[in-house]
Amino acid sequence: MRLLMLGGTEFVGRAVVEAALARGWDVTVFHRGRHEPPAGVRSLHGDRTAPDGLAALAGTEEEWDVVVDTWSAAPRIVRDSARLLANRARRYVYVSSCSVYAWPPATGYDEDSPVVEGASPDAEGTDYARDKRGGELAVLDAFGEERALLVRAGLILGPYENIGRLPWWLDRMARGGPVLAPGPRELPLQYVDVRDLAEWTLGAVEAGAGGAYNVISPSGHATMGALLDACVQVAGGPAAGDTAAEGPAELRWTDPEVVLAAGIEPWIQLPVWVPPGSESHDAMHRADVSRAVRDGLRCRPVAETVADTWSWLQDIGGTAPQRPDRPVVGLDPSVEAKVLGG
Repeated sequence: MRLLMLGGTEFVGRAVVEAALARGWDVTVFHRGRHEPPAGVRSLHGDRTAPDGLAALAGTEEEWDVVVDTWSAAPRIVRDSARLLANRARRYVYVSSCSVYAWPPATGYDEDSPVVEGASPDAEGTDYARDKRGGELAVLDAFGEERALLVRAGLILGPYENIGRLPWWLDRMARGGPVLAPGPRELPLQYVDVRDLAEWTLGAVEAGAGGAYNVISPSGHATMGALLDACVQVAGGPAAGDTAAEGPAELRWTDPEVVLAAGIEPWIQLPVWVPPGSESHDAMHRADVSRAVRDGLRCRPVAETVADTWSWLQDIGGTAPQRPDRPVVGLDPSVEAKVLGG
């Protein structure tokens, strides 16, 4: 299989490239050159936002079995790439998002649920949901439903994360001391390890799948308690000689009402967590993923995702990369201490 990865040097794109290389695929990575791609790929350079940004692709006569695209801003960028490659690639995979569903989505929403209105493949950047839906429409316009695979991901965790959610929790456990753990412990989570997302996507390509899929774990694959327990297990003990640590991390489970009354913003200040019973929780952690499971989605245990992310963080010096177009997440220590009565 010949893969053209648009991007491929960070998070989802990098995981797809590594999974393809492990399968013995021939991989070309088209990127801006700001980060080194994995070894074993061919690199083409270009900035998709520039007037001649696709020149390196337009100037080659190569053809590919599949293109994978993770773009999440102006849909016209996806439109231009898809049109250019429509006769040079057999299939186009667009890594989209469950944010494309009309708000608020019903509990258990599936791929046939209503999507946001007002999206256009010709649009400049608007908002995340419409940008992603516009990207989907751009791919469908150029490739048709049979040749287009729309991977609607939800929360993505794992090595290479450049959003900061799981890295923040791991760093917080490493700091030690009492930790504000937003309850309840049994709160069901729905996420996908980036490597499971990549493996499913490539398997779906090999199987000739098309159309839209919600690609996240089944709801309750993990709980808030299981996630934070795993973080404590791998990162919650102070390193030898670390005089700044406050002792072993100790989870202090706190009722959602107390967290919200303190003015703490779910999802942003306490990453991953949204209170039970809210529209946001149903949207983030209650999607129907039976179509993807039927077609091969397998999700590794949360402890493995957490441990591998911690190992990756240590390998790169302890500081995760941060996408400049996403807000910095995490809770100020003084706010945490106040809520815990410190």
